[in-house]
Amino acid sequence: MLLLLSSGALADNVVGQASVIDGDTLEIHGIHIRLWGIDAPESSQLCRGEDSLQYRCGGQAANDLSAYIARRPVDCIPLSVDSYGRTVATCSVEGVDLGEWLVRNGLALDWRQYSRGRYTGAQRDAERAGRGIWKGSYVEPWLYRACIRANGNPSACSDDASAHP
Repeated sequence: MLLLLSSGALADNVVGQASVIDGDTLEIHGIHIRLWGIDAPESSQLCRGEDSLQYRCGGQAANDLSAYIARRPVDCIPLSVDSYGRTVATCSVEGVDLGEWLVRNGLALDWRQYSRGRYTGAQRDAERAGRGIWKGSYVEPWLYRACIRANGNPSACSDDASAHP
């Protein structure tokens, strides 16, 4: 019965003013929405800029997304529900896919495991242009979370050997 209710709830788009929770999560009408196919740095995550200084790349992703949305209505097409109970959806503002916008601006990565490469071109464009995290070095958000789970210490995960220059 719960499965039927969940799948029925996914049938309708979620449209409205969004609050940005973090670089890949929004809230609309009390519904937490995880953007499909991308992964943005965690709020606590630090990256290094072109000057080699650390900055809050997760905070920057959230702030830039919030500024881009700028109180305009967000239209989300629900696809599934994740293990945290969030609706996983593709979302857009005035026809612009927010996942693609984040990846193209170097604020998130194409999470190929889920996107099947949908945002590969946008990521290649961001990397070539040196936008966002591509200006310096970073650890993939999925590896950063795994490191925190293993070590329990975010500072041990920021300058990991797996950081991308």
